[in-house]
Amino acid sequence: MGVSMTPLALHGTGRATGFSEGSGRTLLRLRDPADTPSHAADAALIRSTDHAVMALLQGFDTFVAIGDSEPGSGANGRRVLLDNRFSHLTPGDILALDVPTNRVRVLWRSESNHNSFLVTERCDHFCLMCSQPPRNVDDGWIIDEIYECLPLIDPSTKSVGFTGGETLLAPDRFIPLLGAVGRLLPHAGVHVLTNGRAFSRAAVVRNWAALQHPDLWAGIPIYSAVDTIHDYVVQSRGAFDETVLGVLRMKDAGQRVEIRVVLHALTAPRLVETCTWLARNMPFVDHVALMGMEDTGFALANHAALWMDPLDYGPALTDGIAVLSEAGIRTSIYNLPLCVLPEGVRPWAVRSISDWKNDRPDVCSSCSAAGRCAGFFTTGKTKFSRGIQPIAEPVTFLGR
Repeated sequence: MGVSMTPLALHGTGRATGFSEGSGRTLLRLRDPADTPSHAADAALIRSTDHAVMALLQGFDTFVAIGDSEPGSGANGRRVLLDNRFSHLTPGDILALDVPTNRVRVLWRSESNHNSFLVTERCDHFCLMCSQPPRNVDDGWIIDEIYECLPLIDPSTKSVGFTGGETLLAPDRFIPLLGAVGRLLPHAGVHVLTNGRAFSRAAVVRNWAALQHPDLWAGIPIYSAVDTIHDYVVQSRGAFDETVLGVLRMKDAGQRVEIRVVLHALTAPRLVETCTWLARNMPFVDHVALMGMEDTGFALANHAALWMDPLDYGPALTDGIAVLSEAGIRTSIYNLPLCVLPEGVRPWAVRSISDWKNDRPDVCSSCSAAGRCAGFFTTGKTKFSRGIQPIAEPVTFLGR
């Protein structure tokens, strides 16, 4: 299917001027040029000469200009020039600028419902389909940066996620960070992706539970009911046993746990068995997500071993959802377009792919369900199912 889909630019190189000699990494919170700056990190977002004039009158001394919107000779403060790939930026967005290299990263998008912080690139798994391949680097500074970013976020924000790497490799640093999230973003639901093995240690669960956060979730993968299959997928012997113990400890402490099952050629053929095992042994989990695979990172390198057309595991998906529903376990389908799903399970599908890496090919333009569909990943090299086609009839959803 000859299509080209590109994710939003969330990192790149700009041109920074006016910063003091010796400046390193700095955070910038974009503001409307008509606003009054209230924090040292505030920078006026400039798209025109009028914006530049307005920002100067309002007292800004830091400017972020998009495209050809040069702040002008009167703007003698700190300036960052970005090309039009960053035209999606809006007031409230937060950037990290590395002044010596002019590298820019978008840490927070104020108009997005899919904001997640990368906590670390390190991991104690080496999952065959990992979309963020781990690196053995000293990146403890990332948590410091997140602490610095939190006070700049609108305190009314409704959700925030954390991902890795393995988020709980350093629980003594990460769990206090979650406490800061609870204090500074009191209305935000928090979702943490973790392999769950740290929860096999009672002290980690105790400290997590002590946060008493009203809407804190741990998303934990269990890829198979067979321990050796799970361990092979994550490339770590003994992972299954520690993960299961971690889930049991978390639920014994009354914490919210989501089980995540990524579907591919190694996991989908035994999906019904996995769902049956979950229904019998973990009926108390709060949610199960059955997930399409993101074809990037290690999934590209292992494509031949992992790719399975969702059409071919549709019957197993139907039976697996029936098993979980019968057990009273709330279940969703993530990352799979509606047209490749059996009609009977389409109500369980969720628009789960983050907006910055979500698109659809032209063939979907006439689809009646396009506005409710998960769409497609724009990262990597998306492999399209042979079942991609417009849906003519409206689809009923479960109101998630």
